[in-house]
Amino acid sequence: MADESQRPIHVKKIKKASHGHHGGAWKIAYADFITAMMAFFLLLWLLSSVSQGTLNGVSEYFKTPLRVALMGGKSAADATSPIKGGGQDLTRQDGQRKKTEEMDERQKEKALLAKLQARIKDAIEKNKILNQYKNQLLLEMTPEGLRIQIIDEKNRPMFDSGSSRLLPHTKDLLQELGRQLNEVQNRLSISGHTDAAPYSAGDKGFSNWELSSDRANAARRELVVGGMQDSRLLRVVGQGSATLLDRVFPNNPINRRISIVILNKETEAAILRESGTTETVYAPHTTE
Repeated sequence: MADESQRPIHVKKIKKASHGHHGGAWKIAYADFITAMMAFFLLLWLLSSVSQGTLNGVSEYFKTPLRVALMGGKSAADATSPIKGGGQDLTRQDGQRKKTEEMDERQKEKALLAKLQARIKDAIEKNKILNQYKNQLLLEMTPEGLRIQIIDEKNRPMFDSGSSRLLPHTKDLLQELGRQLNEVQNRLSISGHTDAAPYSAGDKGFSNWELSSDRANAARRELVVGGMQDSRLLRVVGQGSATLLDRVFPNNPINRRISIVILNKETEAAILRESGTTETVYAPHTTE
């Protein structure tokens, strides 16, 4: 019997057959691609659902991110405005927000004055007193507010010649307007105007400036008699012939007029600033 220790040892090498690439590397790449596509379409959806103002705010922030780092603040609004803004909302600036609010207020006030203008026009047509003088009433919207002008006609003046004494029909007209002007709480400005003919009667040194001032104040008194609150008045001035309605014919009767302006908030604030007053300007509201 042969020695078992002398028996030869046979080593078998087993070769594994290759059956192609069945690894997971391609799956990872595909998953990354799908994730990127989902993110892309999500971004498109977000861009389509936000306002243009928000997009502009985001765009502006990423254009100048270094400003925030260098100049401090929580957002780009702090770097571009002397008033710190932005807060947690990087798409808005305090200046932008304030400007939007002011524009909204101006639009509301403009609509309110336009409503008053339409109401006065309607009253002119329906009211017997006002209808008689509709050719002497001019209504228009101006940068200062709603302006109502009462002009002279050749055969129907408002005042005695060279005087601040109102004729009876002018008193009736102003008193009726005083009732209509109580529809809003805006403050008013009244100015008197003359034609370019030099004032030649009365005291020496008395001119169209004094005459126009006296006439403006006479109009104020009749508006108050009609029911308008005297505290609503912010300015009563005489402008002489400095601002002619008809510059081609300076002596045209229409240049002799009383101008009543229902002031908007912006103009009221400007007048108060000119006078050095810090009075708070109230927002207009109806009395309906």
